[in-house]
Amino acid sequence: MKQTTPIQGALDILAAGLDRAGGKVALACSFSVEDVAAIDLLQQVATETPVFAIDTGRLDEETYEVAEAVRKRYGLNIAWYFPERSAVEQLERDKGLFSFRDSLENRRECCGIRKVEPLRRALAGLSGWITGLRREQSVTRDALQAIEVDPVNGGLLKINPLLDWSEAQLWDYAKTRRLPVNRLHQQGYSSIGCAPCTRAVQPGEGTRAGRWWWENPEHKECGLHRR
Repeated sequence: MKQTTPIQGALDILAAGLDRAGGKVALACSFSVEDVAAIDLLQQVATETPVFAIDTGRLDEETYEVAEAVRKRYGLNIAWYFPERSAVEQLERDKGLFSFRDSLENRRECCGIRKVEPLRRALAGLSGWITGLRREQSVTRDALQAIEVDPVNGGLLKINPLLDWSEAQLWDYAKTRRLPVNRLHQQGYSSIGCAPCTRAVQPGEGTRAGRWWWENPEHKECGLHRR
């Protein structure tokens, strides 16, 4: 019996997920190497599938650079979503610019305003969404399924074509396909997020060790991918 390659497996997941969703599906992109790989795979299955991104107001310049490179390479009209202005203004007036470092509650509040609320608007009217999540990334993602129901976002179908890819397989794909890659990855960033909440990982640390590094591993989700 012929063994399915990681690439074919991802393409099969995308095709099955799009079919099962039975309606409009979009891909969520943070412009990490995972998400760019997911876009590249999606172009081989369904070029008309839209891509959206969330601009939290705290992204690195390198993220905008790769976003523009992706837009030009694939001819995409990326749908950008921003946080509600009044909510951000009130948060910063009341708690300053770095309240997210004071407590887990404050960090989740900031993520809720800058990420979760815009995501809800981005997902409105969709039947499903595509992510670049991988099981190997963290303990919060080890139960990930290829195609699953997302109860946090109204029961939408969530499609995770890269779930079983290793980091080595991911980078091999990126190099073979000559994908636009966020320069932060070359600086030791294994995960891309908001600038104040992301740092390069140290030797021996896990993939998401650089995200909210002051928190315990089991808390390292922003609310976009709660289970």
